[in-house]
This record gives sequence, structure tokens and C-alpha cells, in this order.
Amino acid sequence: MNFAELMAATAADPTSAQNNGVLSILFTVVPLALMLVVFYFILIRPEKKRAKKEKEMRENLQVADEVVTIGGIIGRVLSIQEETVVVETGSDRNRIRVLKTAIAENRTAHDDVEKVTIKK
Repeated sequence: MNFAELMAATAADPTSAQNNGVLSILFTVVPLALMLVVFYFILIRPEKKRAKKEKEMRENLQVADEVVTIGGIIGRVLSIQEETVVVETGSDRNRIRVLKTAIAENRTAHDDVEKVTIKK
């Protein structure tokens, strides 16, 4: 079938032209929707899970936990306020007040925290 016959068939049957319009819209929208779903599962969802895990770790801090800050300072927690934590570092007992959001890792394992992570 050549181009002239195809155009004549399309002009003779208006419903096929409407079907072609719907199909072209579907061929445009479906790949975009699939890309959004893939981006969600590859980028957004893992980031949300990681942020939730970090928030839970910061909420479960206890006095005498060994923590590492985002700057690489390692120390023990002396006191916990709402937004800040006092960390004691080294054998000379230097005290540093840092934000809770600056704590990157809690190196002390607690039994009750492990149970929370197992439940999911």
C-alpha cells in the first residue's frame, strides 16, 4: 500500500483517523509513565528508606553510645537535648556540642533497636 492509498483510506473513514490520534497519544504517554515508575523505584524510594533509617537512628540515641559525626569525629554521647548532642572525644575528654543531624553513625548496638529493625 502506498502513501496515496493510505491517505485515501484515512480520508474515507474518519473513525480510523480518530483511532490513530488515540494511538499516538498512548504511544507518547505510556513510555513517560513507565519512565516515572522506574525513576521512583530506582531513585526516590531507596532515598526515602535511607532517610527514614537515619532519622530512626538519631531518635534512638542514648547516653554512652559511641557515635561518628559527618565530619569524622568519633566520641561518646554525654547528654541529649532536643536538637543537639554533647559528645566527648579522646582521652583528654574534650566535649563538643553537635546537632543531631550531624551524627552519621551510631556504633553501639542495642537489643531493642535490633528488634525494631527486624519487625519492618
